Amino acid sequence: MLTQFSIINFKGFNEEFILDFSDSRGYTFNNECVKNSTINNAVVYGKNGVGKSNLGLAIFDIIGHLTDKNINKEVYRFYLNGSNNAETAKFHYEFLIEGSKVVYDYEKKDNKTIIAESFSIDNIKYASIDKRNNDFAEINFEGTENLKRELNNDNLSLLKYIKSNSLLDENKINKILLKFYEFVDKMLLFTSLEDKKYIGLEVGSISVQQDVINKENISNLEFFLNKAGIECKLNVIEEFDNNILTFNFGNKNIPFESIASQGTKSLAILYFWLQRLKKESVVSFLFIDEFDAFYHHELSEIVIEELKNTGVQFILTTHNTSLMNNDLLRPDCYFIMDSVNITSLPNATKKELREAHNLEKMYKANSFNV
Repeated sequence: MLTQFSIINFKGFNEEFILDFSDSRGYTFNNECVKNSTINNAVVYGKNGVGKSNLGLAIFDIIGHLTDKNINKEVYRFYLNGSNNAETAKFHYEFLIEGSKVVYDYEKKDNKTIIAESFSIDNIKYASIDKRNNDFAEINFEGTENLKRELNNDNLSLLKYIKSNSLLDENKINKILLKFYEFVDKMLLFTSLEDKKYIGLEVGSISVQQDVINKENISNLEFFLNKAGIECKLNVIEEFDNNILTFNFGNKNIPFESIASQGTKSLAILYFWLQRLKKESVVSFLFIDEFDAFYHHELSEIVIEELKNTGVQFILTTHNTSLMNNDLLRPDCYFIMDSVNITSLPNATKKELREAHNLEKMYKANSFNV
């Protein structure tokens, strides 16, 4: 699990910006939202322009240099903060893996250029390099004794180098390292706006409709849309030597892409990713930006319940205050963000929040301060 993340000098984050999932409270309701005293389900609120989308990009920066998964390079084109004169962005991750605290720090000049890296388990450093001093790395995993220590490729991550060139011995520390790789490899970020805008988990561009057709999931998607309140019948027809998804109106078939509303297309994207989320151990961590941009508030609640049932640790960003209630999650799972800080509701007020409190009403009355 991801327990804490911080960033400095990346996009809109000038000063240190810390997201802490380890500060859970002792609420006795909706306990499934917290695992191992760590927030497992988080919903983030913030005004337009405070950086909610950039928070997701910051957390998922790790995908670009540790994995071969999809990264959507264009969104990382403008990398460093415009007001900060430092030459690098600093990333700090803390994980709970196999009961141990795993810390991964690195600095980058841009999306590709890695200046420094450090990896530790339970406060013991097992790998590090700082190319401002020299190109020689410290590597202390058993099974890496014959690895070349000089790493003069600024675009190659030290941890990825270890992963690609080592036959690690079987022991507890190496198992944790491999579990860390697995966690990062299974992270997923997507938006509800476009099916090709995602980071992590998969390789290459993906067509949601083509995937549904290839896996013969047309009837399942139809059921999913009907359950969400969109009454329709789906079909597949051949057009210009390609199979396309259509709405079936008896004697007529009209292409899905041509007449589906933004909300329906958004649901199709969600359906696509839910099929992966529902498979055990396929996704480790999920971030959906503006997950309910086109949903009715009742549908938004259904989607959160669906995501909770997967057991996957997730962050959702939204402007929908009707979701801020104790029937759905709990106070320590709701976060308020501005351009400088992000904090959970219990840390944003001096009041002791209880299950009976109307969180939305308190939020609209400005009872919470970041």
